[in-house]
Amino acid sequence: MTPSNHVRIVEVGARDGLQNEKTLLPAEVKIALIDRLSSTGLQTIEATSFVSPKWVPQLADAAEVFRGIRKVPGVSYPVLVPNLQGYARAREVGAGEIAIFTAASEAFNRKNINASIDESIERFLPVMEQARADGVQVRGYVSTVLGCPYQGEVPISDVVRVARRMHELGCHEISLGDTIGVGTPAKARAMLHAVAQEVPMAALAVHFHDTYGQALANILACLEEGVRVVDSSVSGTGGCPYAKGATGNVASEDVVYMLHGMGINTGIDLDLLVATGAWLAAQLHKDTASRVTRARTAMT
Repeated sequence: MTPSNHVRIVEVGARDGLQNEKTLLPAEVKIALIDRLSSTGLQTIEATSFVSPKWVPQLADAAEVFRGIRKVPGVSYPVLVPNLQGYARAREVGAGEIAIFTAASEAFNRKNINASIDESIERFLPVMEQARADGVQVRGYVSTVLGCPYQGEVPISDVVRVARRMHELGCHEISLGDTIGVGTPAKARAMLHAVAQEVPMAALAVHFHDTYGQALANILACLEEGVRVVDSSVSGTGGCPYAKGATGNVASEDVVYMLHGMGINTGIDLDLLVATGAWLAAQLHKDTASRVTRARTAMT
């Protein structure tokens, strides 16, 4: 492998991480998390999601959080939006970059958003049109690229088709997600190679969950294939609320440690990142402990 000397980490802990944690952290803690992440040297920090609080109550405070974070020059803070209504809410608080999402699996899309792949993409058209008019960059997520909890194997041709379509619509970057963490290095490499025949490698990112401990190996295989953008979540938080059995995302600390050990630059202060991960774990544990204490007090 002869890698370029830089890999950009897209930190997804504040959104994809927290949305699947049982602990509901208050807005001020989420704001503090993002501000801490902003001090580590990260260039991209996914801040929150403007989806319906009915479906993702963990992120019901999206507007308050986005307004409250310290916007560091040179750092982008994309937010996830499901439709034009979510886009409007995001723009009201000043979001300058958004992300949209679909799956490579027909079964997953049906279960997740009650729509086919093509129908889900059609829903994005007014969002893409408005974003283009507003000069807002759009990142696209394609989930279940290496397996689906409902249909099992996902044909690589379906992954290629969906990624190509999202790129054609105007997504500047496409994140390829192993939503349930079933991928292995050879499969990850083959999937990425196939997509890169239709979408420029410079426009691709990878997003691995660590269900079977394969995430770092999969990332390494994709680095060898040429990818230079990696999604990860501080402290390994998260998973997918609609994918049974999916454990957390690969930990940002582990990814950065591996990259630095390979002589690849990330621009990230690993010590600060590790400290942030420990702080977040303490916040999640503290809330759990306080709820247990309250419950015990109520019983006495």
